Amino acid sequence: MFKSILVPIDLADTELAKPAIATAAMLSQTWNGSVRLLNVLPMTPVMLAEYVPADFDAQQRATSEEALTIVAKESGIEASRISTAVRQGGIYHEILQEAAAIKADLIVMTSHRPAMRTYFLGSNAGHVVRYARCSVLVVRH
Repeated sequence: MFKSILVPIDLADTELAKPAIATAAMLSQTWNGSVRLLNVLPMTPVMLAEYVPADFDAQQRATSEEALTIVAKESGIEASRISTAVRQGGIYHEILQEAAAIKADLIVMTSHRPAMRTYFLGSNAGHVVRYARCSVLVVRH
């Protein structure tokens, strides 16, 4: 049923992602599916561009790719069934784009507890749930 599972990860808080990774690992093993770990890097604001090195985005991408590789190795998922990707842009937009690109059957993600600001602004998880074309499982920490 779930052959392709996408797990967005915030590398600034990998502890928050552990329940989602564990859930994806269990589901991928049950359904003999694959897991894609995704990290979305924010765009560098134009006003900061002159203050960072010219290769800042490339450095950020390389650092994220290395960190995702470590998370993938520590996940307990067979190497042949797990992959990683790094995208840059708006978080929920890039999650939805990656899900479409890999034809994900399921997105497994964690979410912070709701706060007053998310009721007015919306959260990334809320946007993904609302606009994803596949099933979304939000795992609370």
